Amino acid sequence: MGLNVLFVGGTGQISLPCVEYAVRQGHQVSVFNRGQRDAALPAGVTSIVGDMKDPASYRKLGAMQFDVVAQFMVFTPEQMAEDIATFAGNTKQYIFISSASVYEKPARHYIITEKTPAVNPYWGYSQAKIACENLLAAAKNLPWTIVRPSHTVRTGLPTMMGEGDIVIRRMQQGKPVIVAGDGTSPWTLTRSKDFAVPFVNLFGKAGALSEIFHITSDRGYSWDDIYKAIGRGVGLTPNIVHVPSDTLVAYNKAWEGPLIGDKTWSALFDNSKVKRVAGDFNCSENLDEVLEESIGFLKQRLASNAPVNMELDPLMDRITTEQAALGRS
Repeated sequence: MGLNVLFVGGTGQISLPCVEYAVRQGHQVSVFNRGQRDAALPAGVTSIVGDMKDPASYRKLGAMQFDVVAQFMVFTPEQMAEDIATFAGNTKQYIFISSASVYEKPARHYIITEKTPAVNPYWGYSQAKIACENLLAAAKNLPWTIVRPSHTVRTGLPTMMGEGDIVIRRMQQGKPVIVAGDGTSPWTLTRSKDFAVPFVNLFGKAGALSEIFHITSDRGYSWDDIYKAIGRGVGLTPNIVHVPSDTLVAYNKAWEGPLIGDKTWSALFDNSKVKRVAGDFNCSENLDEVLEESIGFLKQRLASNAPVNMELDPLMDRITTEQAALGRS
């Protein structure tokens, strides 16, 4: 029998495939969002238009008594406190989407488990997620599950510093692209639609309550291979320049979180815990297949001449020029 499920945020990078899979599994799905992308929702989904910044309307969700609340849009302790006030006593399972970036950097063991300490002093995003987790774990009358995705891919390109389509523009122009470190550290990429299966299968599971799970692929890829696969998807070969992470942060302090707080370090995960509760699942391991959907969206953007924020391009020119003078490649 299907459950009555509320997604807070349901048209995003990770959440839309989860909504789609939940519908296919027979759940009664409602999505609360600002109504800007409802055309993407599958048939049968109830759209509830609103704004989390309006507490009066948002708290009405609690009175609707959903079996499961899947929260994709909480990023701060203040937002978590509002959710606790809204849903405590009003749902059988509240699932918070946290982040695998909360794990200590570098991890003390190359395989990350849910027992790996959640300590990340380098990235405010991760620190806020940790604070949210702690608030939720202390909440009364709110059965909870915490899920930590790692790097999921669907619409955007998986890049190290969040530079996105700048990478392709630079490849098109014959400019070098930057990879932090030596390009060999393994990094896990998971398709959003592969993440969706075990995520939805946690709904209504007693074994998921008061538990933390990460959900990722079991396969890692080097950053050099990721950038080469991105180029290959559009018929380009990247000219990769390797630059130490601390050097990049010296150029741009904003890169400290995404690099020192995340992608500088190897990230491979043990998914045995979630498989025991949600059941076994398979993720695509072929890198070209993993990136296929992202490349498809990229080609749409290129065909439509979608604007690209090239603000970082002059800085990347400077970095690659200065590093080349030092003999780095």
